[in-house]
Amino acid sequence: MSTRLEALLHLVQKDENDSFSRYGLAMEYASIGDHAKAVETFNELIRRDPLYHAAYYHLAKTYEALGKVREAFAAYDTGILIARKLNNQHAVNELIDARDELKYATEC
Repeated sequence: MSTRLEALLHLVQKDENDSFSRYGLAMEYASIGDHAKAVETFNELIRRDPLYHAAYYHLAKTYEALGKVREAFAAYDTGILIARKLNNQHAVNELIDARDELKYATEC
């Protein structure tokens, strides 16, 4: 187990409501290729903090890596709704662009 992963696991165990640490843990799982754990951790983050809009983008990308296209579209769509609710147009645009890229890739 990497030192970074161990440190992030410790932070999440220390404060289970720390969204930033849980997000970092999910990102670390994704970066080491443990996509199943990344999805599980992103979903737990969203369950605990549904307004953490960055999680939706990376959850969708992780679903894409797993070949789960429907789940990726659902994550993008939910993220777009959340980002709009938060008036974060930059996040809305990023999510729409990523969703459109996936749509284009799956239509070819």
